[in-house]
Amino acid sequence: MKRTATVRARVEPELKADVERLLHELGLSTTEAINLFYSQIRLRQGLPFAVEIPNAESRETFEATDRGEGLNSYESLDEMFEALDRC
Repeated sequence: MKRTATVRARVEPELKADVERLLHELGLSTTEAINLFYSQIRLRQGLPFAVEIPNAESRETFEATDRGEGLNSYESLDEMFEALDRC
């Protein structure tokens, strides 16, 4: 298939560098990633992920964890799952 269309976008330089580094690890070029994204949009007739505004409870949780509040750490997965079972 002959590719003749061009897509241009302005993004933050740090975001671009981080994403290109990750894509490189995945063995993908930016062009390949954009083509995958566009193909998924066409296939699903929409974005291939949910785009939602977090509700008030979620926003409060995000803000608290950003401040380091309400976080738990565990020595093992077993310990984490045991704590989850007690919830």
